Amino acid sequence: MFTNSRRLEQILKSREAQKSRRSAVFRFPWLSRQPQTDNPSNVLNCHGRRGSIYLLRFSAKPARRAERRPPLLDIGRMKRYLPVRVALFALALSAALFSSASFAQTSPDAVVKSAVEGTVDAMKADPAARGGDMAKITQLVQTRFVPATDFQRTTRIAVGKAWSTATPDQQKALYEQFQTLLVRTYTSSLSQLRDEDVKFKFDAPTLDAGGKDAVVQSHVYSSGGDNPVRYRLEKTPDGWKIYDIDMMGAWLIQVYQTQFAGQLSKGGVDGLIKFLTAHNARTAE
Repeated sequence: MFTNSRRLEQILKSREAQKSRRSAVFRFPWLSRQPQTDNPSNVLNCHGRRGSIYLLRFSAKPARRAERRPPLLDIGRMKRYLPVRVALFALALSAALFSSASFAQTSPDAVVKSAVEGTVDAMKADPAARGGDMAKITQLVQTRFVPATDFQRTTRIAVGKAWSTATPDQQKALYEQFQTLLVRTYTSSLSQLRDEDVKFKFDAPTLDAGGKDAVVQSHVYSSGGDNPVRYRLEKTPDGWKIYDIDMMGAWLIQVYQTQFAGQLSKGGVDGLIKFLTAHNARTAE
């Protein structure tokens, strides 16, 4: 009896040892490796399917997870938003091109209005120009009015057939001298308005059949009444450009065509260049 009891006690101890070896400790990523306290409440006993005891050791304060930082270059995000950015860029580009095209297609009367009123306003705002300084008025005409013109076309038409036979250097000299003459002629007429309280009116343009040539009738209202001035413009890739002016009942091109024809018959293209150079030298004094 005693032997059997002793044998039974050994068997029970052996089984308890085996159970102890099979026991496991489960640690999860959010649990610390060691218990934070010896309090038995921090030890959770769970029974397995076969009666084995599993010890789960956990910390009352979970371990802090490593902070996840976004990559410096998020390729996926770039691919996702790239089509949107391309579309926005295309829209901005088309808007810029549309604005340029709209500027180039400004109506003829708007071009004349901007050139004339801009020059007169600048002249009245400048003390030297308002005082009669012709050099200053000429400078304002060159910077405000000339950019709206195509005086090279004016020169080509006024010279006529001789233009096509002239050398590039002769054409350049003709253009420069004739433009100087035209600027001084317009400056002389404009200077008379420096002390006048003037108002302008610009009629709707009259277009030719092809829509490439236009005439704008303007009215200059001053103390002397209504002084009509007409402008002829051509539609170019850069917009409408003034190339002829009627200030005294006759177009400038028609007036100079007659004078140029006489000079060309006498001395050819070189003779006309000398004539224009001498004329500009006299008027500059």
